[in-house]
Amino acid sequence: MAPVGGTAVQDHVALAEIELCGELIIAASATEDRLSLESIDEVLRVGEERNATDG
Repeated sequence: MAPVGGTAVQDHVALAEIELCGELIIAASATEDRLSLESIDEVLRVGEERNATDG
């Protein structure tokens, strides 16, 4: 059942995942070869997440 007053639903986790997928697509289209695992980690900001949880 759709909520009264509109059907817009905001799922912040899903929106963040969509944004990261878009960034991966952009990075992949900018290179002629496959993205390395390091490049993928950089695009997905994996190192930043580890540093934030370590501190």
